Amino acid sequence: MKSSTQFSRPLDRRQALRHIAVGAAGLIGACKLGSAPESPEGSDGRLAARPGTQTAFPPSGASPLLLDPLRDGRLYVPPVLTDGSPAPLVVALHGASGSGQSMLNVLQPFANQFGFVLLCPDSRGSTWDAIRNLYSDDVRFIDSALAQTFERCNIDPQRIGIAGFSDGASYALGLGRLNGDLFRRIVAFSPGMLLTAIDTFKPPVYITHGYRDGVLPMDVTSVPIVAELAARGYDVTFRTFDGGHWIPAAYAPEAFHWLITGELDEPS
Repeated sequence: MKSSTQFSRPLDRRQALRHIAVGAAGLIGACKLGSAPESPEGSDGRLAARPGTQTAFPPSGASPLLLDPLRDGRLYVPPVLTDGSPAPLVVALHGASGSGQSMLNVLQPFANQFGFVLLCPDSRGSTWDAIRNLYSDDVRFIDSALAQTFERCNIDPQRIGIAGFSDGASYALGLGRLNGDLFRRIVAFSPGMLLTAIDTFKPPVYITHGYRDGVLPMDVTSVPIVAELAARGYDVTFRTFDGGHWIPAAYAPEAFHWLITGELDEPS
């Protein structure tokens, strides 16, 4: 049944900090709460790229970004974009040790189904910058990837969303909140932590997590994350499922339909 999970026990943040384990993802993390980092060595997490005057699309299919010879990414244009109308854009962020290609492999069918352009960048290292330390090089790379996408594709500025899995979900929750004037909605599949971010824009959030997730246990990750976001005034939809650390087939269509339309309960 598709319903938001109700919480009957208090948030124990100390327990979350002690027990959150991400072994298979190659990272030890914790739920970070607060304001955006202020170190001059990092970035404030803000993205400058915005859709321009492009009125067409490149040929359909996947293409490399060609922004870095080692850690690059993929841009995918579905074949359904033929009439030249502005299209939705989804920025999809992989998990630790993953790649943009791995996200493209999973999400391409949804791009085809719902007709959105899919931007899948690679992180600069094994995971995203702010999960290890500060917003920095990954922000700049994503900004360059977005600028290139906006130069090549006719993107609807009202239908730009960000999604991620595992570490990518945590990063999407941080970067998406910092740039809620660009990203209208955020989808997080099995996030592990709530990265520091200002609460100026408060874009709606959709989170899924499996009861049997042995990599990022739901009770010490998504449960306190959802509670914290709700306490901060965010509109949060939380879908739980009987499964492990993956993107759930039962909810992925609804998640992407919601991401580009704002409507729940994707039609069958």
